[in-house]
Amino acid sequence: MAGTKGRGAVITVHGFSPSGNCHKVRLLLEQLGRPYRWVETDSARGATRTPEYLARNPNGKVPMLETGDGRVLVESNAILHWLAQDTPYWPTDAWQQSHALAWMFFEQYSHEPYVAVARFICGWTPADSPRRADLPALRDKGHAALAVMERHLADHDWFSGAGYGIADIALFAYTRVAPEGGIPLEGYPAITRWLARVEAMPGFMPMPPPDAEAAARIAQST
Repeated sequence: MAGTKGRGAVITVHGFSPSGNCHKVRLLLEQLGRPYRWVETDSARGATRTPEYLARNPNGKVPMLETGDGRVLVESNAILHWLAQDTPYWPTDAWQQSHALAWMFFEQYSHEPYVAVARFICGWTPADSPRRADLPALRDKGHAALAVMERHLADHDWFSGAGYGIADIALFAYTRVAPEGGIPLEGYPAITRWLARVEAMPGFMPMPPPDAEAAARIAQST
């Protein structure tokens, strides 16, 4: 089938290791036990803005996946969706699939723009950046997103249906490092328990820490 062609071949992922969006893809690949080649691509230093990179991904972002037959797929949650087909990480029931997608859309629209951006500003912009004026509003909206998750987790173990899956992977990445953006997790006991469940799953791989420069900025900003 054209839609599955290349799924068995070794794939290449261009990603920035401290990025939650990139770590989602790496985590799923590790848990699938699927061979892949990782190309470290420092988007914070312009590696996604070169003519060569833009020729493959005009949006100039990571992650970017290349199949063995030369096709390109971008956007982290789209990559998760493709990789998870016909695996336990994607529900078989259409209703549960729709709910998993709803949480993945929530992650990109109501969670990542605040939790991830607050972390990026803290770690990857200078202390005098005008973007730091946005931090209080970003943190407030980040807490609002976490409150929605906390309410769901009061009655459910997972975001992907009856079991762990790609909606959990999508939400885990930036939630786990929310404190690096000045959004502490101490007030979210259900989220804390869910994070521990994710980390206990077979094949789990933690996100690599920021480099020393970013870590120092985060320490001064949170």
